[in-house]
Amino acid sequence: MKTNALIIFVRNSELGKVKTRLAKTIGNEKALAVYQDLLFHTMSVTQMVDCDKFVFYDNSIVENDIWTSSIFEKKIQFGVDLGVKMQNALQELFNIGYKNCVIVGSDLFDLQTKHITEALHKLETNNAVIGPAEDGGYYLLGLKKIIPALFSNKNWGTETVLKDTLKNLSSYSVGFLEVLNDIDTIEDLEKSNYYNQFKK
Repeated sequence: MKTNALIIFVRNSELGKVKTRLAKTIGNEKALAVYQDLLFHTMSVTQMVDCDKFVFYDNSIVENDIWTSSIFEKKIQFGVDLGVKMQNALQELFNIGYKNCVIVGSDLFDLQTKHITEALHKLETNNAVIGPAEDGGYYLLGLKKIIPALFSNKNWGTETVLKDTLKNLSSYSVGFLEVLNDIDTIEDLEKSNYYNQFKK
């Protein structure tokens, strides 16, 4: 077991249940295709990180998929909302004995291996690390221990999440990564480095 762990939150790839805001513009089939490409990109950049890696599915574990079991350990998210699910996943790994844990979603074509490596490095000298998203949320959270306030009283999926999270971290040292664009809407997609591929 390594000292550091990476948690990747994913949704099960089911038609009509992923990228629902994007699907309102481009339809369920194309939204599913975009999400599957996002999953593949996330897998590609996270498999190179030097730490233990865990994929947390939102619904059910899929054995034979892109997340190779020799690289990624598979688990299930549980909780009433995103905050509780993140807290539970992080707490599970801290309970195992990991010292530094980073959690990311699977919504960023801009995410690179270097961002996660940098987050783990910054956790050595900070209580927390944040990767801010352009929409006012965050794409990465790194912690050395659970800070309960981070996971409650948030309007998840809105532009206030980062601001409210930083209020909770006012008495802690925080390292920051560069701002990235996560993909929730057609406007996000059009700004991404994936858009030209999508149009083909």
